[in-house]
Amino acid sequence: MNMRQIALASCFAAMFAASSALAAEDKVVVKVNGHDITASEVQLAAEDIMPKLGELPPNLRYPFVVEYLMERHLLAQAAVTAGTADSEEYKRRLAFYQAKALRDAYFTDTIKPKVSDDMVKEAYDKEASKVTTAERVRARHILVASEDEAQEVLARLKKGEKFEDVAKQTSLDGSKDYGGDLGYFTAEEMVAEFSKAAFALKPGQISKPVKTNYGWHVIKLEDRKPGGAQPFEQVQAGIRAILLRQEVQKEVNALRQAAKIEIVDPELKKLQEEALKKAEEAKKNGKADQQPQQ
Repeated sequence: MNMRQIALASCFAAMFAASSALAAEDKVVVKVNGHDITASEVQLAAEDIMPKLGELPPNLRYPFVVEYLMERHLLAQAAVTAGTADSEEYKRRLAFYQAKALRDAYFTDTIKPKVSDDMVKEAYDKEASKVTTAERVRARHILVASEDEAQEVLARLKKGEKFEDVAKQTSLDGSKDYGGDLGYFTAEEMVAEFSKAAFALKPGQISKPVKTNYGWHVIKLEDRKPGGAQPFEQVQAGIRAILLRQEVQKEVNALRQAAKIEIVDPELKKLQEEALKKAEEAKKNGKADQQPQQ
């Protein structure tokens, strides 16, 4: 688990905190031909279609889920009228979703309580201790062979050309494909001359030509970030989500060990054997790489 995973998980885990509060009271949100759609159903639906919600602005997510449920119930009611409940297709799907419902309920009743607040805080403290306290900056650069070329680059930028476009056209560095973007880095991660120039800039500023062993650079600072971990309050929901996933995996592994699982499909069996063989080879090669050099 790393802080990036925590941050991503936190965004999704906190997405429907408001609907959770409503669900505790289980208010009726809307009625469809007399059928009540409640806040708890909205929350369940939100969890079910989470990937789609990330693409929507926050203020549109709640009405999107309600609309999704309204359409679902309208079509479900039409299915009852059409006698779909007697079809084999319905029975097949019902068995599938029943297993999902049992799994989800087991998770809520049995696995979720295993992750305590103390465990979440302990995991945070462990990860936070690994995060560097050094300031980081995000910068773009254009690398050319001579000072004259660097001055030409500066002249083009002063005339209003976009830094990204000039980088793609003139830079000798592989970052040119990304408009010269180097991402975030600390001062220690770059050569001294480059770091000194980059860290002296304010966001949006462009440096004078900077000489290093690689050539001449023109640097644009995009952003600065103070060092240290994100505050616990901002990431605790994400940490909990990751710990819960780990608990699920432990439970599944234990159940798998005790279960009798038979692969019937010969093609699937072949694919699994190939995957297992590759995993064993990778593990073996990894151990070989770790052997000390003689």
